Amino acid sequence: MPQFALADQLSDVRGIWIRDDGNARVSIAPCGKQLCATNLWIRDTSRGEQPGDKLIMTLNPKSRQVLVGKAYDPKRKLTYSMTLTVTQDGLSTRGCVVGGLICKNTGWKPAK
Repeated sequence: MPQFALADQLSDVRGIWIRDDGNARVSIAPCGKQLCATNLWIRDTSRGEQPGDKLIMTLNPKSRQVLVGKAYDPKRKLTYSMTLTVTQDGLSTRGCVVGGLICKNTGWKPAK
């Protein structure tokens, strides 16, 4: 199996992204040896999401387009299994808890 450079993939995911429902704008940037997705703006805060909330992702390359690993939400004290896929139009993320029984897929478009 070929090795994929994490540094190359990180350049594809770093930046400002808008969630597919239009409710959030996040910055994905390195934070130490991990990546952090930090909320910059939240339209509907009724689910407890606030600007400044972070998701700390420890990801490894699976292929040229896919990073897999864990994501930790320090506010909720939850760890998710995480798959981040670089798509033609942006990014997609899949986070799962409870051994993969509860999962959520989210699409992201680059902010303009």
